[in-house]
Amino acid sequence: MSVAGALFKWTNYSKGWRSRWFLLRGDGLLSYCKILSPQSLNSLSSSLGDDVTVIGDLTSPRLIRLDSCGRKKDSKKNSVVHLKVSSFRESRSDDRRFYIFTATKTLHLRTNSKRERALWLEALASARSLFSLRRPLNDNLPLSPDSISISTERLKKRLAEDGVNESIVKECEQIMLSEFSDIQRKLKVLCEDRSNLLDTLRQLEAANVDTEAPGINDNEYHLSKNEYSSLERAKYSECSTTESSDDTEKQDVEEASDEDKSCYYDSKDYFTESPSRLFGSGMDTEGQVGDVNYAWPTEASGEALCSHIERRKRLPDPVEKEKPVSLWSMIKDNVGKDLTRVCLPVYFNEPISSLQKCCEDLEYSYLLDRAYEYGQEGNSLMRIANVAAFAVSGYASTEGRLCKPFNPLLGETYEADFPEKGIRFFSEKVSHHPTLIACHCDGRGWKFWADSNLKTSFWGQTIQLDPVGVLTLEFDDGEIFQWSKVTTSIHNLIIGKIYCDHHGMMHIRGNRQYSCNLKFKGQTFLDRNPRQVHGFVEDGEGSRVATISGRWDDSIYCIEGDGKNKRKDLNSSDDASLIWRRTKPTPNLTRYNLTPFAITLNELTPGLKEKLPPTDSRLRPDQRHLENGEYDRANVEKLRLETRQRMSRKIQEDGWRPRWFEREGEDGPYHYKGGYWEAKQKGNWEGCPDIFGEIIEASDNLNPRG
Repeated sequence: MSVAGALFKWTNYSKGWRSRWFLLRGDGLLSYCKILSPQSLNSLSSSLGDDVTVIGDLTSPRLIRLDSCGRKKDSKKNSVVHLKVSSFRESRSDDRRFYIFTATKTLHLRTNSKRERALWLEALASARSLFSLRRPLNDNLPLSPDSISISTERLKKRLAEDGVNESIVKECEQIMLSEFSDIQRKLKVLCEDRSNLLDTLRQLEAANVDTEAPGINDNEYHLSKNEYSSLERAKYSECSTTESSDDTEKQDVEEASDEDKSCYYDSKDYFTESPSRLFGSGMDTEGQVGDVNYAWPTEASGEALCSHIERRKRLPDPVEKEKPVSLWSMIKDNVGKDLTRVCLPVYFNEPISSLQKCCEDLEYSYLLDRAYEYGQEGNSLMRIANVAAFAVSGYASTEGRLCKPFNPLLGETYEADFPEKGIRFFSEKVSHHPTLIACHCDGRGWKFWADSNLKTSFWGQTIQLDPVGVLTLEFDDGEIFQWSKVTTSIHNLIIGKIYCDHHGMMHIRGNRQYSCNLKFKGQTFLDRNPRQVHGFVEDGEGSRVATISGRWDDSIYCIEGDGKNKRKDLNSSDDASLIWRRTKPTPNLTRYNLTPFAITLNELTPGLKEKLPPTDSRLRPDQRHLENGEYDRANVEKLRLETRQRMSRKIQEDGWRPRWFEREGEDGPYHYKGGYWEAKQKGNWEGCPDIFGEIIEASDNLNPRG
C-alpha cells in the first residue's frame, strides 16, 4: 500500500512554508517534488491506482502556487528519502508538524490537521517496518563464493566418448577450472563490497538520533565510539543555526527557480570571515569547577615560561590622518551590483587577514589544556564543559569589531608560534571559488583543525553570515569533538548604531560518553539581558547531566544536574562553577577594537621576517600600510593585489593545488599534510611563489603542481 498527498515543507526564512507533493511507496522510498496545478493533481490522483491512499484535501487553494505572471508553476525533479537510513518523529510544540531526519538534512513538514499528521506518521512507520522485514540489513547471502563448487566429470566423459586425446581432455579441464576461478574471485570481491556497503548503511542509520533540543525544533547527533570510526574525517553538512537552516545548504539550489527567487544579494567576499572568530585573552587567577580545584594559568606565568619573547601591546601610531568614507554612499552607489566585484576602500578593513582571524579562536587555548588534564583524571564531564566554554569563547570580542578582515590571496598562508601558550598554528587559503580557508593547530595534548567558508547575504540594513564547515578537536587519548559555528548578523549598517549578534544552535558532538547542545539566543528590541548562551550536557542515552549557561561576551558557568529548575542565569547560583571569563579589553583602544591577543597577530618580531615564506600574511603590503596608518599607500596596494586576486579563479581552474593541505576525496574536508615547520627550520621555501609581488603576466602561477 502506497500513500500520497500534499504537505507543507519549511524551506528558509525568505520563502517560509511551501507546498510539496509527497509519495510514499511500500518499498521504503519517500519522494517529493514541487506542487502541481489542480488539474495535474487530479490527474495524478486518479492515475495512482486503487493501492494508493491520498491523505488530505487536494482542492485547497493554499496548495496552488503561481509565478509573477500568474502562471501555474511546473513540478521539478523529484527528491528521494530512503526510510531505511532515516528516522522521524512528531513535534512536541505543534500538533500539525513532524520531522524526517536523514544523514545529511532534516525535513520540517506540516499538515493541515492533527489527524493528517497521525495518518502520515502511521504510514511512515508501517512502510519502514515492512521494508525492514522484507530487506533486512544482514550479510546472509544466498550464495557464498566458497560454497560454490564445479565438477568436470561430465565434460571429460563426453570428450572421451568422441575419442578425444587424453592430453586434450586435461587441457580443456584446466581451461574450465581457470575460468571458474576468475568468476569465483570476482564474486568474492562483490560480496566484500556489499558487506562494506551494509556497514555504512548501519552507521548512517545509527547516526540519526531523533531527540529534540530545548527551545528549538531541530535534530541532534551523538556519535558513539564505533560510529565515529568511519565518520570522524567526513565533512558534515549539518547546519547549526536556526530552525530554518536544515535546507539552507543542501536545498537552496533545489528550491530556487527563475520564478521563485529570494530577494537578497550574495556577497561572498564582502565579509570573508565571520566576526565570531574574535575574542579576548585573559582569565581569572583562580578557578574552581565542580569538586576539582584547578590553578588557572596567568599572563605572568606564561611570560616566565618564555621570557625572551616580548609581544607588543599596541598598534603603531598612524602616519596619516584617517579619511573616513561614507558607508551610505558606498551602498547607494552599488545597489543592485555584485558586491564581490565592488572594490571597497581599505577604510573598511582591519589590519589582519582572515587567516589570522582564524587563529583568534585559539586565544583561550588554556581551556583545552585543562580539558586534556580533566580527561587524564577520568573526569569526562568537566572535559566537555571546558570544550563547550572554548567553543563559546571564540565570540567574546566581537563587540566593537565592525571592520572586515583582508580577504587572503589564493595560496596565502599564516603561521603563529606561541611557546608561552603551548600552541603552534598554521593556516592557508586553499580555494578561491568557493573561498575556503584551512587551519591546523597543535597544543598540549590536543590537535585542532578546520576548513571554513561563509555564506553571506546582504539585506541592505543587515548582513547575515552563515558559517559553513566543521571544527574538529582531537585529544591525544583518542576522544574527538566536532561542532559548527552559529549564524552572525551585523545590524544597522545605514541607520542606528552598528552591532553584531550571534544566534542559533551549536551541537558539540563527541565520540565517547558526552555531547553538548548550546543555544545562542538572538537579540531583540525588548531583551533586557542579551547575548545569552544556554544548553545542556547529555550522556549517550540522551539524559541531561549538566547545564551550561552564561554570556558569549562575558563568562560561562556550569552546574551539574538536568536543569529542571529552569534557571538560565547560573552565575547567581551558589552551586554554579565558573569555567571561563573574558579578559578586560586593552587600554590602548583604536577604532579596530583589537584584543591584546589580536594586536600581536600581525607583529613581525625581531628576526622573524627572514624566516617567513613569501606567502605569509604579515608580508602583505596593503595590510602592513594600513596597520602603520599609511592609508593612501594601503589603498594603492589593495587595488593592485585585488587585480591579481581576480586571476585566482582561472588559476584554480587550471589545476592549482594547495601546498600544505590536501583534500579528503573530491568534496571532503582539508587536512594538514605536514612539512611546513620542517621547511621553516631548514629555511627552504622552494616552490613558494611571491604572491604579493608585481604581476608579470596573466598566467602567473601561484604554486607549481609538484
